[in-house]
Amino acid sequence: MSGRMQGKVALVTGAARGQGRAHAVRLAQEGADVIAVDVCAGFENTQYPAATEDDLAETVRLVEALDRRIVHRVADIRDREELAAAVDAGVAELGHLDVVVANAAIVVVQPYDQVTPAIWQEVIDVNLTGTWNTVMAAVPHLQQAGGGSIVLVSSVAGLKGLPFLVPYVAAKHGVVGLMRAFATELARHRIRVNSLHPTATDTPMNHMESTPGVAHPIEADPKVAPMLWNHLLDLGPVGMVDPVDQANGMLFLASDEARFVTGVTLPVDAGCSVF
Repeated sequence: MSGRMQGKVALVTGAARGQGRAHAVRLAQEGADVIAVDVCAGFENTQYPAATEDDLAETVRLVEALDRRIVHRVADIRDREELAAAVDAGVAELGHLDVVVANAAIVVVQPYDQVTPAIWQEVIDVNLTGTWNTVMAAVPHLQQAGGGSIVLVSSVAGLKGLPFLVPYVAAKHGVVGLMRAFATELARHRIRVNSLHPTATDTPMNHMESTPGVAHPIEADPKVAPMLWNHLLDLGPVGMVDPVDQANGMLFLASDEARFVTGVTLPVDAGCSVF
């Protein structure tokens, strides 16, 4: 197999399903070997079913079907030592590390006045601190390899405000800050750092219709509809894109085609962030 990622090794967090699985598979399609990490467990405040070890095993199966190597580990990105051990083990087996896709995240949908301290802390711990932990665990290996690419998966909510998502919006804006700060410091090591900004994507995280107490934002407040409109889709507000659309954007940022691209925010959002 030859491709844009031939000979490279990529770390993907949140790899068990959804966007993380799409990233892992897309990288493998282009020739990369993969270190796949996921917590494979639920969270106290999330409103959708948790990823499982069976989900992670399916990601492994899909990558191996492409004749690529994959090392998978169950680890919580909130635990820096546990995550670092998982990354170290993957690099020890696959030899080096070239690409990092910090994808793992959670979302909790609640009006601002129903966000508890526990909800706030959990979302910040996973989405922001966990992203920081991922970079810190991976950078020594990228330096050892002589450089590489880091893609931090933010959100359209990292570029503008969205309703009923206060902790998520705050964390995803914070991810942009991490990206810009790391881009300035890591450039001297030939490590590029960029952020990807998906709109609503067809993954389990975005399917909460059957969860009691979770109202659709537009049903709760029709005035917010224009904020959620994906203008390139015919489905109106909250029409979803496919995970592979996000993986294609990630692939560009990770590949040598973007060898002089660093410190940028790349929306793959059907126009949601610009209207």
